[in-house]
Amino acid sequence: MSMTHAHTSEQRRAFPPNWPVRIGLVLLAIYVLYAGSILDITWGRFIEGLGHGARFIGRMVPPDFAPDKLQLLRHGMLESLQIAILATVFGIALSLPLGLAAARNLSPAPLAWAARTLIALFRTFHAVIVAILFVKAVGFGALAGILALIVASMGLVAKLLADAVEEMSMRQVEAVRATGAPFLSVLVMGVLPQVLPRFIGFCAYQLDSNLRNSALVGLVGGGGIGATLFSAFQRFEYDFVLTILLAIIVIVMLGEVLSGWMRRTFQ
Repeated sequence: MSMTHAHTSEQRRAFPPNWPVRIGLVLLAIYVLYAGSILDITWGRFIEGLGHGARFIGRMVPPDFAPDKLQLLRHGMLESLQIAILATVFGIALSLPLGLAAARNLSPAPLAWAARTLIALFRTFHAVIVAILFVKAVGFGALAGILALIVASMGLVAKLLADAVEEMSMRQVEAVRATGAPFLSVLVMGVLPQVLPRFIGFCAYQLDSNLRNSALVGLVGGGGIGATLFSAFQRFEYDFVLTILLAIIVIVMLGEVLSGWMRRTFQ
């Protein structure tokens, strides 16, 4: 009897109730209910929205494949592809020195912290907000979209590269330094061979991301298919909207296949 009681006590001690976690979950649930009430999130609005959404989808079907609309679609998609590719190329080219400068095991502390501050600044705002700023600076069109996506690319790729460099082994770097090689040779022979596979993966992911974001920046004047989509909404051409959405889905899926092939091939 005593052994059974002791065994039961051990089981209870093995899984003690975590009251701070329970209290935290209760407080979180209370806050969710409170936030939903002040934001006017109600079940009635949700049900009503389902009906509106069904009528909206009904106006989109079937998609419009008229020759003049396909011409607009082709032009917008081609511009979006150009925006994504150019932004990826220039963003990656600028991210490489910025990411290396932000690595605290390679750069002096003041340079590393300055580079990380710049990276954090690039990551502060979404690409759409940055696109709005560039639209105000350089005007409507593809240039604003390219500049916005370059900033977004530098914010992500440079940070991931800096983290990858800081996680690498320093033995190979110190071996190259011991030969008296200059800093550029240290990078080429000691650093890049260790981080290049991961860097290629970062680049592939960023290309995929820029293909999707090129449509978003177009909604605020950054050119590409987003501008065509916004114009279709303004003209209430919802059947053409569906055509554009289907084309975007196809392009994004092709970009996913391309990025996956790049990771498999170069890693």
